[in-house]
Amino acid sequence: MRLSLSTYLTTLLLALVFLVLPAVVAARAEVKIQEVRSEKGVTAWLVEDYSVPIIAVRFAFEGGSSQDPDGKEGLANLMTGLFDEGAGDLDSEAFQSRLDDAGAEMGFSESNDDLGGSMRMLSDQQDEAFELLRLAVESPRFDQAPIDRIRSQIVAGIVANARDPETEASRKWAEAIYGAHPYARPDQGTEKSLAAITADDLRAFHKAVFARDQLKIAVVGAIDAESLKKRLDQVFGNLPEKAQIRKVDPVEPKLGQTLQVEYPLPQTSLQLVYPGVRRDAPDFLAAALMEQILGGGSFSSRLFDEVREKRGLAYSVTSMLINQEHSSSLVISTATRSDRAAETLAVVRDVVRRMAEEGPTAAELEAAKKYMLGAYAINNLDSSGAIASTLVNIQADDLGIDYIQRRVDLIGAVTLDEVKAVARKLLSAEPAVMILGPKMDGGKG
Repeated sequence: MRLSLSTYLTTLLLALVFLVLPAVVAARAEVKIQEVRSEKGVTAWLVEDYSVPIIAVRFAFEGGSSQDPDGKEGLANLMTGLFDEGAGDLDSEAFQSRLDDAGAEMGFSESNDDLGGSMRMLSDQQDEAFELLRLAVESPRFDQAPIDRIRSQIVAGIVANARDPETEASRKWAEAIYGAHPYARPDQGTEKSLAAITADDLRAFHKAVFARDQLKIAVVGAIDAESLKKRLDQVFGNLPEKAQIRKVDPVEPKLGQTLQVEYPLPQTSLQLVYPGVRRDAPDFLAAALMEQILGGGSFSSRLFDEVREKRGLAYSVTSMLINQEHSSSLVISTATRSDRAAETLAVVRDVVRRMAEEGPTAAELEAAKKYMLGAYAINNLDSSGAIASTLVNIQADDLGIDYIQRRVDLIGAVTLDEVKAVARKLLSAEPAVMILGPKMDGGKG
């Protein structure tokens, strides 16, 4: 067989990639993490890396959209779009112009439980970049014109998504699962709630949430510990010491119900929710290994084998452990031809039943351990930004600065009996089931 020059070069390039990648991943997996504490008591985890002249910063404050006041849902999300729209003495245009001149990238985002930010900068432009980050974190302006513009963009998205059946189904699903809990509310808010938000609301929310006591920071790149101490005080040192966070109660997903959202679609989407495991629970890693075997991201999972490989019922079927600050769950998702939805649901439930009753095999557990160990560096440590994000998550979960090193032994120590026990505990429950598509009789498969 003759290969064209382009095919030969492509093949050679791929071969080189796979030869080099293990060494890169191994190097990334051996990151040296330092805990740095500034004079004002601001703490960060630092990974020094001078291979490229870039510094990546990631941070998170406790208190996301679950802190939105009643009637002003969408406040946290709106605020994340305004930090680069003017700060200190700089209006929106001036701030963004200086950000561009510095060659820095800044972004903010929110989840139910936290509000975070990130910045990537060239090390030789760090004076300007850190000063802009300080202004954004400490002194956002919340001028009316940017508020109105960003709010209009969000409302336009809400109006457009109102015609999307998946968006409507997700809203109904959240309400069915979480009831009156803040997790049931849409992060983006509604047209009505967004219209009620004022600049004073944004300033009050910023003052309440942006404080040092629950702040998690990670920095990766071309900066040493002594220099970072000064930058930490520069950016975060003048924030209030204590956040004013409203207490959010824990909530268990409401299981044992079937929600049918009827739409005349050629495909039916299915979602099943089972109990989850808190990240700090002793059997969390056993649950993670069980979930990997059941329907995790590899092509060897039981759900993938039974639903797609053996029967061709769906292109994709996955499971995932969802861990939020106040709730945990295990979710299975797939989509199939509407005329085969009942069959697909029955197969999924049968796979879950067998896992609950029998658990995995020793061979499956060994394969899952190898996958989880090998995939971690690729998924979490493959860039400076990814490392910084991972370190913030480790801090938020209170896993310890040596978690990456200990993780290998922790996973290796999980026994087959522990995985079988957690499978029985989680999967013996009657799940909540959502069906999006044409009406389907039943729902129990």
